[in-house]
Amino acid sequence: GGAAMPKNKGKGGKNRRRGKNNNDEKRELIFKEDGQEYAQVTRMLGNGRLEAQCIDGVKRLCHIRGKMRKKVWVSTGDVILLGLREFQDEKADVILKYLPEEARSLKQYGELPADIRVNETDTFEEENENDEYFDFDDVDEI
Repeated sequence: GGAAMPKNKGKGGKNRRRGKNNNDEKRELIFKEDGQEYAQVTRMLGNGRLEAQCIDGVKRLCHIRGKMRKKVWVSTGDVILLGLREFQDEKADVILKYLPEEARSLKQYGELPADIRVNETDTFEEENENDEYFDFDDVDEI
């Protein structure tokens, strides 16, 4: 069966998937609280900083906390939850990055405006993972 080996090369979904299952399949959907706001990342500024358009219409400079920066990969278009700072309204801290399906749920609940476009990237990766099962089916036919 050595011939089938190269098929899975370059998929690279393996370790990602292991991480996914740890957090109880579906994590609880988190809604904003007082002093928090939903936003969409408009620009990455590097150094754990980014610019985001909040759904209250304000563009804010946001800072990713160090702990989160190592674990969560935030990119342009991601929907995030911000903690606002009472004294500096134009600055905020990123509390959470929503997964695409979570952002869609927020839209269904009316928490997010309907015109926000949700990044689809994560869902594509999941579809790729299913491809690996088809690879095994192919092996059976040989």
